[in-house]
Amino acid sequence: MTIGEMVMQIDDTDRRILRNLLADPAMAVAALAERAGITTATCWRRIEKLREAGVIRGTQAVIDWRRLGWEIEVSLRFTLDKTHPRAFDEFIAAARLVPEVLEIQTFLGQTDVRLNVIARDMEHWKEIYRDRILTLPHIQDTEALMLVSSIKDTTELPL
Repeated sequence: MTIGEMVMQIDDTDRRILRNLLADPAMAVAALAERAGITTATCWRRIEKLREAGVIRGTQAVIDWRRLGWEIEVSLRFTLDKTHPRAFDEFIAAARLVPEVLEIQTFLGQTDVRLNVIARDMEHWKEIYRDRILTLPHIQDTEALMLVSSIKDTTELPL
């Protein structure tokens, strides 16, 4: 949270709205209002208030990239050479340009950056790794963890 951002206080009605939106983001406002036990107009106002406060940041399609032929997922952990003052910025800028990188996270601790990368198959993975990952700047050390299975993958919150 940055300076100026405040934590929004929500009530049980807001929680019902958010739980139902998480379950079905495409749900019509009228149906959402019925499930939340409020009028459609009230529901609409509350949704707008949640959007304005930044609680609801958007609605998106969740695409199963595996069904499109992407079979490999690898989590790469990097330790960067922090003797260079712009190591993080330059590494992240270059990693953003790799189309197969789905996620970039930074950490405090032994791991500095984690990339989540997908590939169509092992041959494609080797190409990505050799030509685009290992050429990223300021890498001191890396560890690759190939995903075998996802046990829990959710966007649900304990609301």
